[in-house]
Amino acid sequence: MGPVPYNGAGRGPLLNIIIVILINFKISMPRPRLKRKTFFSPNVSYFKPRGVPLRELKVVKLNIEEVEALKLKNVDELNQIECAKRMKTSQSTFQRILSSAYKKVSEAVIRGKAIQVTKS
Repeated sequence: MGPVPYNGAGRGPLLNIIIVILINFKISMPRPRLKRKTFFSPNVSYFKPRGVPLRELKVVKLNIEEVEALKLKNVDELNQIECAKRMKTSQSTFQRILSSAYKKVSEAVIRGKAIQVTKS
């Protein structure tokens, strides 16, 4: 299939080139990130190894979605299908969120890092 013609009357030449590239190569912006349902909000924002000042520690950031996934799966002991439904996401997305959380928590525990719970 050949290039799509474009009549860019009234626009500058650089903008015309960009528009032609976007049309012909179907370059698009990534989908906006969906808000997941989270009901749990921890009372603390940091967890750290005892006896080490926070300023001396590297920090692993755990977002609220990851905390919610850990809570639903491990504390509430729900299966993955129910967890995904509660967070209003697909099972595969829930699994990605949970895997990311496990990796971050494991890194913090094994390497002696602080965990910061963030809202975003």
